[in-house]
Amino acid sequence: MEAFIHRIPKAELHLHIEGTLEPELMFELAAKNGQSLPFASIAEARRAYDFTDLQSFLEIYYRGVEVLRDEEDFYRLTWAYLRKASEQNIRHTEIFFDPQIHTARGIKFETVLHGIHGALIDAELQMGLSSKLIMCFLRHLSVPEALETLRQALVYKDWITAVGLDSTELGFPPENFKPLFDLARQYGFKAVAHAGEEGPAEYIWQALKQLGVKRIDHGVRCVEDPRLVAYLVKNQIPLTVCPLSNVKLRIFEHMHQHNLLQMLKRGLCVTVNSDDPAYFGGYIEENFLALRQACGLGFRDAYKLSRNAFQASFLDPAKKKELLDELDAFVYHFGEENTEPVR
Repeated sequence: MEAFIHRIPKAELHLHIEGTLEPELMFELAAKNGQSLPFASIAEARRAYDFTDLQSFLEIYYRGVEVLRDEEDFYRLTWAYLRKASEQNIRHTEIFFDPQIHTARGIKFETVLHGIHGALIDAELQMGLSSKLIMCFLRHLSVPEALETLRQALVYKDWITAVGLDSTELGFPPENFKPLFDLARQYGFKAVAHAGEEGPAEYIWQALKQLGVKRIDHGVRCVEDPRLVAYLVKNQIPLTVCPLSNVKLRIFEHMHQHNLLQMLKRGLCVTVNSDDPAYFGGYIEENFLALRQACGLGFRDAYKLSRNAFQASFLDPAKKKELLDELDAFVYHFGEENTEPVR
């Protein structure tokens, strides 16, 4: 099973590029830019990644990104993730970035975007790893601030596929951002939103009905509303679930309590993702392995979750079919080589 998880072609749809900042790179960039850190060592930084909730995580997350100063820094950050993704046989990734974190520090929007985009282009050329970029708005900031960020993004519409909504969920319902998302969709951006992680199932309804999103990021609390579950199943709305993140942030106390496999069995279009892997203890492969060890993830489950991710991606139909065919070919040959039934 471990070999199957490692080798199966994967897509990742919920990954914050700022959340891939490993302590080693954090210290390297701090030294390069002449900055001090609140940690005496890499080991101390890792020990600090003990969160009690989403807000306690965000406080250290926002502190970490301060080492990102120039285009090279954003390139190196993104390239480090893409190399890891390729090693774990991610064939396509859709990456969130949070420009408001950086522009508030005096970093130009184009500095952030050029660094990230350059690495994405190089990864496709050198590793065959395709990607899409999703610009997130921080929900704890005002709508006028988000509108200014949207204005800056219009120059780069060819580089940015979708807009999203992240940061502190409780107290910041999706409906607050309806005018912003209406405008973004008018400009041609697709839409996604974090909802139903710490926030209630009602936030998922709002994201769907008020923001017009194509995917729900997290969404694990949808099970609290049977009518919502039925709607999500009927319309096959993708849910980009992040198991290790959910446990690290105490949405579930233990991995064996996670509801992802129950959601899959109910017909929900769930996918596996790593969220902020530098902070939450693992990338996509580690998330699959955690589900295997704690929840009994099987071959068919892993195949279905991988297929859901390719289906839920923003790839064009031809590229999507190419990757789905690659997935099916791998599963067929793996089944021929092994006695375990896969599909």
